[in-house]
Amino acid sequence: MWTDLTRHTNHLVPDVSVAAVADALDYLCLAQLYLRDNPLLARPLTPADVKPRPAGHWGVCPPVNRILAALGPLQSAVPDGYELHVLHGAGHAGPSVLAHAYLTGRLGRTHPHLSQGEAGLHELVTGFPLSEIGGEITPMIPGHLHTGGQLGPALAIGQGTVLDAPHRLSVVLIGDGECETGTTAASWLATHALHGTGDHGTVLPVVLLNGLRMGGPSVLSTLSRIELTNYFTGLGHPPIYSDGLDIGQLRQALAEALGAAQPLSTPGPSSVLVLTLDKGHGAPARLAGTPVIHKTPLRDPAGVPAEFDALADWLASYRPAQLLTPGGQPRPHLVPALPPPRPEPDGLPTPRSCVTASAQVAGHAAGRPFAQVVPEALRARAEQGPFRVFSPDELASNRLRLTDEDGRPVPWAVEILNEELCHAWAQGYTETGRHALVVTYEAFAPITLSLIQQQLKHRAVRRHAGLAPLPSLVYLLTSLGWHNTLTHQNPSLTSALLASGDSTLHVLTPADPARTAAALTFALGKLDRCTIIVTGKHTTVHHPLDTVDEELRHGIAIWPHLTHSDPGEPDLILASAGDLPAEALSTLARRLRTERPGQRLRYVHVHDLTALAENGPHALGPDAFARHFGTTAPIVLATNGHPADIHALLGRRHPGTRLTVLGYRDPGRPVSQEHLRQLCGLDDAGLWHLATTLTGTPKEIPA
Repeated sequence: MWTDLTRHTNHLVPDVSVAAVADALDYLCLAQLYLRDNPLLARPLTPADVKPRPAGHWGVCPPVNRILAALGPLQSAVPDGYELHVLHGAGHAGPSVLAHAYLTGRLGRTHPHLSQGEAGLHELVTGFPLSEIGGEITPMIPGHLHTGGQLGPALAIGQGTVLDAPHRLSVVLIGDGECETGTTAASWLATHALHGTGDHGTVLPVVLLNGLRMGGPSVLSTLSRIELTNYFTGLGHPPIYSDGLDIGQLRQALAEALGAAQPLSTPGPSSVLVLTLDKGHGAPARLAGTPVIHKTPLRDPAGVPAEFDALADWLASYRPAQLLTPGGQPRPHLVPALPPPRPEPDGLPTPRSCVTASAQVAGHAAGRPFAQVVPEALRARAEQGPFRVFSPDELASNRLRLTDEDGRPVPWAVEILNEELCHAWAQGYTETGRHALVVTYEAFAPITLSLIQQQLKHRAVRRHAGLAPLPSLVYLLTSLGWHNTLTHQNPSLTSALLASGDSTLHVLTPADPARTAAALTFALGKLDRCTIIVTGKHTTVHHPLDTVDEELRHGIAIWPHLTHSDPGEPDLILASAGDLPAEALSTLARRLRTERPGQRLRYVHVHDLTALAENGPHALGPDAFARHFGTTAPIVLATNGHPADIHALLGRRHPGTRLTVLGYRDPGRPVSQEHLRQLCGLDDAGLWHLATTLTGTPKEIPA
C-alpha cells in the first residue's frame, strides 16, 4: 500500500512544490536561529535584526528538512484507517520540527500564538528558542514522535510503535552518530525476534549519513560505499542511497525504499534509506573554520561584519518572499506538498477504578505460588486487548511460563537478550496507546535507568502540555538479590527513581504472590504512571488478604492479625516492605506474641514505598502517618532494597532514633543466602535480638 501511494503522489505532486517546501523549512530554521526581527527580509537586513547570541542546531536541519518535505505528499494521501508517523532519534532538529508544524498549521492549533500569520511567524522566528516549548523536539510540538534525549533507542522505539499495528508506517530518522550506539546496533538484527509474533506494521529507517558526530567524523562516514552496502545488507537491511540534493531523485529513492520495506511480521530483508547530505549543508563553512557544522556556523554575525555579510547573503539566497506571503502563509505552490493539519488523536478512556478487580485477583490467587498466579494475571490482561510482555531472555528463569495449550510460547511475549531493546519496544508500544510490561532481573534493570528517566521527562512534558494520558510504564523486577550470587545483587533502580521525585512513580513491594498478581493487575489498568513492582519468585509464605483493598488504594495497611487491638501507642511497630521482609517480620511478630504476650505490637505492611514520602500525591497525611507509625514507639522497618531509600523518602518527618531500617547491604564478597540475611540483620536471631533490645523487659497483660 505504501509503495503504490508514494508512486501515486510522486506523479500527482510536482518536484518543484516539494523542493519549495524544503527551501521554506531551511529558511525558517535559519531564521529561527539568527533573526530577532524582520523575519521575511521585508527590508534590508541590519545587525539590529540579528540575535546577539544565536543558539540552536543547524547541522542536522537540512537532511531532516528534505526528508520531511519528501514525505509531505505521502502524509497528505494517507487514507482513513492508516497512520504514518515520523520519529526522530535526536532532539537537535527542533527548528526543523517547529518549522514543519508551522507550515502545516498544526503548531497554531496547539499554540494559537504561533498560528500561520504575520504575528505567529514573528513569534516563531524571533522567540526561538521558545520559552514554553524549548529549542529541541518535545511532545509539545505536534505531528512528530521523539524518543527523549538519549541517543540509541529510536529504531527500537519505532519497531515498538508498529507492533500489532499493520496499518501503521513509522519512518525513523537516525543520525550516523546514533548508529554507533549499542542499542541501535542491536536493533537492526532485533527484527528477527519479532517475526511470527503477530501482525505488525512497517518501519522505514532513514540514516542521516551526514559525516559528523558532534566532535568529529562518524564511524559510518569512514566506510566506502561498498563497505556501507555490505554492512547494512549483512544486517538484513539493503541500503538505498540519496544525496538529497535532487528532490526528484530523493522522492524516487523514498518510493524504492518503501517498496523494499517489509512489515516486521514478515521474514526477509527490509530496506534502509541512507541520506548522504553533508551536515550543515548550505552554510558558509569557510567562515566557521570547519567543512561540516553541528550548531550555528556563524557565531557572532551581529558583531562581526564578515559574518553579518555572509548571513545576509545566506538568508537572501532562499528568496523567502517566494516561499511565504507577507502575512506568513505558505505560497500556493507549496500547498500541494504540505500535509493538511490532522486532528490530534483522541486520548484513551479514563480507566475505571481497578481496586476491586485487583483485590479479586488476589483472592483467587491466595495460597498459590508465584509461578502459577503471575502468569495467570498476565494471560488475563492479554485477553482484554492489545498487550505485550518484553523480557531479556528471563521469562523461564523468572518462573513465568507463558505458553499456549500446546506448550508453544504465546506471541504477545517477546524475549531478546537486551534490556534496552525491551524498554524501547515497550516505550514505542505504550506511546501509541497500548499496554506493556517489562520483566527483568532486579540486578540488571539499572541498565535501562537512563531510558526510563528520559521517558519520564517526556511524559512530564506531555502532561504540562495537557495531552491525553498514555498507558503506564510498568516493570516487574524479580530474581531478587536475596536469592542470587553477588553479581546478581543490585536494587539500585528503585533507589535512583525514588531520588528523582517523579510524581507518577510507584514502587510496589507486595508481601506474597497473591498480592503480586493483584499489583500487576492494578498497575496494568492505570494510565500515565511509572510502576516498578519488586517481588521474589521464590516466596512461599502467604498472608491474610483482608487488607489487600487498603494496600492497593493507599499503599499501606495495618495487618490486624499481627496487631494488638489496644488503640493506644504500641510498644513496638514492625513494618515490612516486600516479600522477604514480610516473611521475616511476620515470623518475628508471631514469636513476640507467643513469648512476650504482654507487649503491644503494631504490624504495618508498606505495599507502595511512595506512601512513605514526605511530599507527593501518594504520601500519607500527618494523621495517617501517626496512625501507622505512632509518635513514641520504636519502629523496625525492613525493605527489599537499600535502607537509605527509606530514610530519604521520610524526609523531615523521619522518626529519628526510634526508627531502625533494615535492608540490602552489599556483602563485598560471595556469601550464602543465610549469611547475607545475617549481614543485613534479617535473620531470625538478629531480629529477635533487635526487637527485645528495643522493647526491654516484657510487660504483663493488664487484668
